[in-house]
Amino acid sequence: MNTLIKLEILRQLRNRRFLFFSVIYPSVLYLLLAGSSGNAALPGMRIDAALYFMVTMAAFGAMTAVLLGNSERIAKERDRGWIRQLRLTPLPGRGYVIAKIAAAASVSLPSILLVLVVAATVKHVHLEAWQWAAIAACTWAGSFVFAALGVAIGYLVSGDSARPVTMIIYFGLALLGGLWMPLTFLPDWAVDAAQWLPTRAYTALGQAVEVGDAPPVKDACLLAGYLVAFVAAAAWLYRRDTRTS
Repeated sequence: MNTLIKLEILRQLRNRRFLFFSVIYPSVLYLLLAGSSGNAALPGMRIDAALYFMVTMAAFGAMTAVLLGNSERIAKERDRGWIRQLRLTPLPGRGYVIAKIAAAASVSLPSILLVLVVAATVKHVHLEAWQWAAIAACTWAGSFVFAALGVAIGYLVSGDSARPVTMIIYFGLALLGGLWMPLTFLPDWAVDAAQWLPTRAYTALGQAVEVGDAPPVKDACLLAGYLVAFVAAAAWLYRRDTRTS
Protein backbone atom coordinates (compact mmCIF):
# COMPACT_ATOMS: atom_id res chain seq x y z
CA MET A 1 0.00 0.00 0.00
CA ASN A 2 2.88 2.37 0.75
CA THR A 3 4.15 1.88 -2.79
CA LEU A 4 0.74 2.78 -4.22
CA ILE A 5 0.59 5.92 -2.06
CA LYS A 6 4.01 7.02 -3.35
CA LEU A 7 2.97 6.38 -6.96
CA GLU A 8 -0.26 8.34 -6.48
CA ILE A 9 1.62 11.30 -4.99
CA LEU A 10 4.20 11.31 -7.79
CA ARG A 11 1.50 11.11 -10.44
CA GLN A 12 -0.31 14.11 -9.00
CA LEU A 13 2.92 16.10 -8.70
CA ARG A 14 3.58 15.55 -12.42
CA ASN A 15 0.20 17.03 -13.35
CA ARG A 16 1.05 20.71 -13.84
CA ARG A 17 -2.52 21.85 -14.43
CA PHE A 18 -3.66 20.09 -11.28
CA LEU A 19 -0.83 21.65 -9.27
CA PHE A 20 -1.67 25.13 -10.53
CA PHE A 21 -5.34 24.98 -9.59
CA SER A 22 -4.83 23.15 -6.29
CA VAL A 23 -1.62 24.78 -5.03
CA ILE A 24 -0.99 28.15 -6.72
CA TYR A 25 -4.48 29.35 -7.69
CA PRO A 26 -5.85 29.51 -4.09
CA SER A 27 -3.06 31.91 -3.11
CA VAL A 28 -3.76 34.13 -6.12
CA LEU A 29 -7.46 34.09 -5.33
CA TYR A 30 -6.67 34.95 -1.72
CA LEU A 31 -4.85 38.11 -2.77
CA LEU A 32 -7.73 39.11 -5.03
CA LEU A 33 -10.41 38.55 -2.39
CA ALA A 34 -8.50 40.07 0.50
CA GLY A 35 -7.68 43.06 -1.72
CA SER A 36 -6.44 46.20 -0.02
CA SER A 37 -8.67 45.80 3.01
CA GLY A 38 -7.62 47.45 6.22
CA ASN A 39 -7.81 46.13 9.75
CA ALA A 40 -11.55 46.69 10.17
CA ALA A 41 -13.46 43.55 11.14
CA LEU A 42 -15.96 42.16 8.67
CA PRO A 43 -19.65 42.81 9.49
CA GLY A 44 -20.78 40.50 12.28
CA MET A 45 -17.29 38.96 12.69
CA ARG A 46 -14.23 39.42 14.88
CA ILE A 47 -11.69 39.17 12.05
CA ASP A 48 -10.84 41.24 8.99
CA ALA A 49 -10.81 40.15 5.34
CA ALA A 50 -7.12 39.17 5.35
CA LEU A 51 -7.70 36.72 8.21
CA TYR A 52 -11.07 35.49 6.98
CA PHE A 53 -9.96 34.65 3.45
CA MET A 54 -6.65 33.21 4.63
CA VAL A 55 -8.53 30.31 6.22
CA THR A 56 -11.18 29.98 3.52
CA MET A 57 -8.69 29.97 0.65
CA ALA A 58 -6.46 27.46 2.42
CA ALA A 59 -9.56 25.28 2.79
CA PHE A 60 -10.55 25.94 -0.82
CA GLY A 61 -7.14 24.81 -2.08
CA ALA A 62 -7.23 21.68 0.05
CA MET A 63 -10.73 20.86 -1.21
CA THR A 64 -9.58 21.31 -4.80
CA ALA A 65 -6.71 18.89 -4.30
CA VAL A 66 -8.60 16.14 -2.51
CA LEU A 67 -12.13 16.36 -3.91
CA LEU A 68 -11.55 17.06 -7.59
CA GLY A 69 -8.37 15.02 -7.68
CA ASN A 70 -9.95 11.87 -6.24
CA SER A 71 -13.39 11.73 -7.80
CA GLU A 72 -12.54 12.08 -11.50
CA ARG A 73 -9.41 9.97 -11.33
CA ILE A 74 -11.13 7.05 -9.59
CA ALA A 75 -14.12 7.16 -11.95
CA LYS A 76 -11.84 7.06 -14.99
CA GLU A 77 -9.73 4.26 -13.52
CA ARG A 78 -12.91 2.23 -13.04
CA ASP A 79 -13.91 2.81 -16.67
CA ARG A 80 -10.46 1.78 -17.92
CA GLY A 81 -10.40 -1.42 -15.86
CA TRP A 82 -7.40 -0.38 -13.76
CA ILE A 83 -9.16 -1.13 -10.49
CA ARG A 84 -10.11 -4.62 -11.72
CA GLN A 85 -6.42 -5.23 -12.38
CA LEU A 86 -5.52 -4.07 -8.87
CA ARG A 87 -8.00 -6.57 -7.42
CA LEU A 88 -5.85 -9.34 -8.90
CA THR A 89 -2.93 -8.19 -6.75
CA PRO A 90 -2.43 -8.85 -3.00
CA LEU A 91 -3.50 -5.24 -2.31
CA PRO A 92 -6.73 -5.35 -0.23
CA GLY A 93 -9.67 -3.23 -1.32
CA ARG A 94 -9.39 -0.98 1.70
CA GLY A 95 -5.75 -0.42 0.81
CA TYR A 96 -6.71 1.20 -2.48
CA VAL A 97 -9.23 3.48 -0.80
CA ILE A 98 -6.80 4.44 1.97
CA ALA A 99 -4.03 5.07 -0.57
CA LYS A 100 -6.26 7.45 -2.54
CA ILE A 101 -7.26 9.40 0.57
CA ALA A 102 -3.71 9.56 1.94
CA ALA A 103 -2.16 10.61 -1.37
CA ALA A 104 -4.73 13.34 -1.93
CA ALA A 105 -4.34 14.68 1.61
CA SER A 106 -0.55 14.74 1.21
CA VAL A 107 -0.80 16.88 -1.92
CA SER A 108 -3.24 19.28 -0.20
CA LEU A 109 -0.65 20.29 2.42
CA PRO A 110 1.51 22.48 0.09
CA SER A 111 -1.61 24.43 -0.93
CA ILE A 112 -2.47 25.16 2.70
CA LEU A 113 1.05 26.21 3.62
CA LEU A 114 1.44 28.45 0.56
CA VAL A 115 -1.71 30.42 1.41
CA LEU A 116 -0.44 30.91 4.97
CA VAL A 117 2.98 32.06 3.73
CA VAL A 118 1.39 34.54 1.31
CA ALA A 119 -0.85 35.88 4.07
CA ALA A 120 2.14 36.41 6.37
CA THR A 121 4.52 37.92 3.80
CA VAL A 122 2.22 39.85 1.44
CA LYS A 123 -0.78 40.73 3.63
CA HIS A 124 1.36 41.03 6.79
CA VAL A 125 -0.90 38.82 8.88
CA HIS A 126 0.56 38.51 12.40
CA LEU A 127 -0.32 35.53 14.60
CA GLU A 128 1.33 33.59 17.38
CA ALA A 129 3.38 30.55 16.41
CA TRP A 130 0.83 28.19 17.95
CA GLN A 131 -1.94 29.81 15.91
CA TRP A 132 -0.12 29.28 12.61
CA ALA A 133 0.53 25.65 13.53
CA ALA A 134 -3.05 25.07 14.71
CA ILE A 135 -4.59 26.61 11.58
CA ALA A 136 -2.39 24.48 9.32
CA ALA A 137 -3.16 21.34 11.33
CA CYS A 138 -6.92 21.95 11.46
CA THR A 139 -7.14 22.74 7.76
CA TRP A 140 -5.08 19.72 6.76
CA ALA A 141 -6.95 17.32 9.08
CA GLY A 142 -10.29 18.61 7.84
CA SER A 143 -9.30 17.92 4.23
CA PHE A 144 -9.60 14.17 4.90
CA VAL A 145 -13.38 14.65 5.03
CA PHE A 146 -13.43 15.88 1.43
CA ALA A 147 -10.87 13.30 0.33
CA ALA A 148 -13.29 10.58 1.49
CA LEU A 149 -16.14 12.36 -0.31
CA GLY A 150 -14.07 12.37 -3.49
CA VAL A 151 -13.52 8.61 -3.23
CA ALA A 152 -17.25 8.04 -2.72
CA ILE A 153 -18.14 10.15 -5.77
CA GLY A 154 -15.52 8.33 -7.83
CA TYR A 155 -17.23 4.99 -7.12
CA LEU A 156 -20.71 6.42 -7.59
CA VAL A 157 -20.50 7.92 -11.09
CA SER A 158 -18.87 7.13 -14.42
CA GLY A 159 -15.78 8.81 -15.81
CA ASP A 160 -17.83 11.00 -18.17
CA SER A 161 -20.11 12.35 -15.44
CA ALA A 162 -17.53 12.60 -12.65
CA ARG A 163 -16.39 16.14 -13.46
CA PRO A 164 -19.83 17.82 -13.74
CA VAL A 165 -21.20 16.02 -10.68
CA THR A 166 -18.13 16.89 -8.61
CA MET A 167 -18.12 20.50 -9.77
CA ILE A 168 -21.75 20.98 -8.73
CA ILE A 169 -21.01 19.58 -5.26
CA TYR A 170 -17.69 21.43 -5.07
CA PHE A 171 -19.05 24.87 -5.93
CA GLY A 172 -22.21 24.37 -3.90
CA LEU A 173 -20.26 23.50 -0.77
CA ALA A 174 -17.81 26.37 -1.36
CA LEU A 175 -20.51 29.00 -1.90
CA LEU A 176 -22.94 27.97 0.83
CA GLY A 177 -20.10 27.15 3.22
CA GLY A 178 -18.77 30.70 3.17
CA LEU A 179 -15.50 30.05 1.35
CA TRP A 180 -15.93 32.89 -1.16
CA MET A 181 -17.80 35.37 0.98
CA PRO A 182 -18.78 35.72 4.65
CA LEU A 183 -22.09 34.10 5.54
CA THR A 184 -23.34 37.50 6.72
CA PHE A 185 -23.64 38.45 3.03
CA LEU A 186 -25.91 35.49 2.24
CA PRO A 187 -29.71 35.29 2.71
CA ASP A 188 -31.07 33.86 5.94
CA TRP A 189 -32.06 30.52 4.39
CA ALA A 190 -28.50 30.01 3.13
CA VAL A 191 -27.05 30.88 6.55
CA ASP A 192 -29.37 28.35 8.21
CA ALA A 193 -28.39 25.64 5.71
CA ALA A 194 -24.69 26.44 6.08
CA GLN A 195 -24.74 25.53 9.77
CA TRP A 196 -24.95 21.87 8.78
CA LEU A 197 -22.48 21.88 5.90
CA PRO A 198 -18.98 20.45 6.31
CA THR A 199 -17.39 23.47 4.62
CA ARG A 200 -18.68 25.93 7.21
CA ALA A 201 -17.53 23.70 10.05
CA TYR A 202 -14.22 23.23 8.22
CA THR A 203 -13.38 26.95 8.09
CA ALA A 204 -14.82 27.62 11.55
CA LEU A 205 -11.96 25.65 13.11
CA GLY A 206 -9.23 27.91 11.75
CA GLN A 207 -11.19 31.12 12.22
CA ALA A 208 -11.69 30.32 15.90
CA VAL A 209 -7.94 29.85 16.28
CA GLU A 210 -7.32 33.22 14.60
CA VAL A 211 -9.07 35.05 17.47
CA GLY A 212 -7.30 32.96 20.10
CA ASP A 213 -10.08 30.47 20.81
CA ALA A 214 -9.98 26.68 20.72
CA PRO A 215 -11.55 24.98 17.68
CA PRO A 216 -15.31 24.62 18.39
CA VAL A 217 -16.18 21.13 19.61
CA LYS A 218 -19.52 21.23 17.76
CA ASP A 219 -17.83 21.87 14.41
CA ALA A 220 -15.14 19.26 15.06
CA CYS A 221 -17.84 16.69 15.86
CA LEU A 222 -19.80 17.65 12.74
CA LEU A 223 -16.72 17.12 10.59
CA ALA A 224 -16.00 13.80 12.31
CA GLY A 225 -19.56 12.70 11.56
CA TYR A 226 -19.19 13.63 7.90
CA LEU A 227 -15.87 11.78 7.74
CA VAL A 228 -17.43 8.59 9.10
CA ALA A 229 -20.39 8.93 6.72
CA PHE A 230 -18.23 9.54 3.64
CA VAL A 231 -15.81 6.71 4.48
CA ALA A 232 -18.73 4.35 5.05
CA ALA A 233 -20.28 5.43 1.75
CA ALA A 234 -16.98 4.94 -0.08
CA ALA A 235 -16.56 1.46 1.44
CA TRP A 236 -20.10 0.44 0.50
CA LEU A 237 -19.76 1.77 -3.05
CA TYR A 238 -16.43 -0.03 -3.41
CA ARG A 239 -18.01 -3.32 -2.38
CA ARG A 240 -20.91 -2.71 -4.77
CA ASP A 241 -18.47 -2.00 -7.58
CA THR A 242 -16.62 -5.22 -6.75
CA ARG A 243 -19.80 -7.29 -7.00
CA THR A 244 -20.88 -5.76 -10.33
CA SER A 245 -17.50 -5.79 -12.11
